[in-house]
This record gives sequence, C-alpha cells and structure tokens, in this order.
Amino acid sequence: MGRLTLVTTWGARLAWLATAVVGGAAIGAALAERSGSVQAVATIGAWIAWALGALALAVPSVPSLTVARVVVPGALAVSVAAAVGGAEPGALLALVLPAIVSAVLTGAAETGRVWVQSSAYGDEQRFPLRPPLGYLAACVVTWLIWVAAVIVAPLAWAGRAWIPAAVATVLGVLGAVVLPRRWHQLSRRWVVTVPAGLVVHDPVVLGETFMLTRRQIGAVALADLGPGAIADAADLTGPTPGLAVEVRLREQATALLAPTPTNRQGRAVHLHAFVVSPSRPGALLADVARRGLPTG
Repeated sequence: MGRLTLVTTWGARLAWLATAVVGGAAIGAALAERSGSVQAVATIGAWIAWALGALALAVPSVPSLTVARVVVPGALAVSVAAAVGGAEPGALLALVLPAIVSAVLTGAAETGRVWVQSSAYGDEQRFPLRPPLGYLAACVVTWLIWVAAVIVAPLAWAGRAWIPAAVATVLGVLGAVVLPRRWHQLSRRWVVTVPAGLVVHDPVVLGETFMLTRRQIGAVALADLGPGAIADAADLTGPTPGLAVEVRLREQATALLAPTPTNRQGRAVHLHAFVVSPSRPGALLADVARRGLPTG
C-alpha cells in the first residue's frame, strides 16, 4: 500500500472520527431550542449514521465502499441542517471541516482501489473505472433528495409535523428500496488484470463481463484523444471525460452492452479496439506491463 493510499484511507477514518468527536456540538446547538423528543431522535439518528460510516470505513469491501460513499457525505447534509437550525459558526465549522475531509477522502480513487481490491479473488488486480457523468449526476441528484428525506422524516414525526413527516417517509422508503442497487453499480465497475489476460467488469456499460485472453490482446496503452484518433475503437467509458486506456485486439471480439429502455436485451458490438477510463490509468498500465501483456 503506497503512501498516498495510506493517507486517503486512514485520513478518511480519522476525519470521520473527528466528525463525531468535535462536530457533535453543532448538532446539539441546532437542537437546543427543540423539544426533548426531537433532540433524542436526532441524537440517536446521528450516532446510528456515524456507526454505519465507521463500520464501512473499517472493513474494506465492495459493499462497504457503497455504504461509505452513501453515508459519509451525509454529514455535509447534516451540516446544512445544523446551519438552518441556528448552530453557532464555531461549532458549525468544527462539523463542516472534518465532514468535507472525510467525504473527499472516501471518494478518492486510492480509497476506492483498496476497498475494491479487498474483495478480489486469487491473483487478480482490480482497477476502478471513473463513473459516467450522466449516471453519476443522476446518482447525486437522487442521493440529495433521499438523504434530505431521511433527515427530515424522523425529526418531523418527533416534532408532530405530520404532513412533512409522511411525505419525507414515503420518499425515504421508496429511495431505500430502489436506489441502493443503482448506487452500488458504481462500486462494481473495474478493469481486472489476471494471469490469463484482461477483464472488463462494468454493469453500467456492459450487459455481461467482457473477458480477453492474452492471445487476443494486441496492445494496451493510453488512448490518443486527438480528433478521430479513436474513431475505430468502441467507447466503453460511459462516456466520461479525461484520460482513457485503449486496448487493441489481434482479432475481432464481441461485447454485450447493457440493456437500455429501448433495447431490453442489450446490444452486441463487434470490435477490434475499445477504450475504458480507469481512475488511475498509470497504475493499470504498470500492472499490464508487469504481467507481460503487450503495451505501447
């Protein structure tokens, strides 16, 4: 584990601890004028959320990566609620700063790599892919609505604000049923190097895992992003901007794209080259070279 990875993983954990230790005063200040039932519900809810985040950050795995990236940024939403509730600037700052640090480090590519790799099998190295912008935007919007509902619902019930409580509860329950699977798809996207070749596992873009043997791989290199440079390569990035890795094949292969509203079965594409967007392209290329796969 490199130094940067140690900084992101342990930094996220320590910042999350600080969120509870020094940030709790902001929640208390925001609730000072509220009823005892509202204070009790808010306190219990805050500690449950913190414990979920702490557990997800303590035990690396693909599922816990999704939990951490859903729960930890919630502290920022709580900060907004505390500000609206009248928390003093000093106490609010003590909550906001560690909340921002923990959210940024939890979302870092290095942290994602550790959590994804922890669920790997045998001699395989997993390299997470950057999220497609459209899919990510939809996830962020739905998360904002859902987390607001989760915060408002119990407080509204405790404060006897029946209509907001009912609306927020419906949104929260529906979101909890529908959204986690969609969010989890972002944690399950990676390129894998194995002794036998290369694998693209991407349930957002692909309908099934795309596997290539050593014999099929012609070259793996940074993609030339000049005009028309990758016109003959299938775009499996999502799409998403930024550096991409191009894989050229010695022979035609077939990949199955994920189903769409207009094509429920997915669509097969025949390709001689494709591009993907790993979060850290250099790390992927270094491991490709280490395994003796053709590069350049």
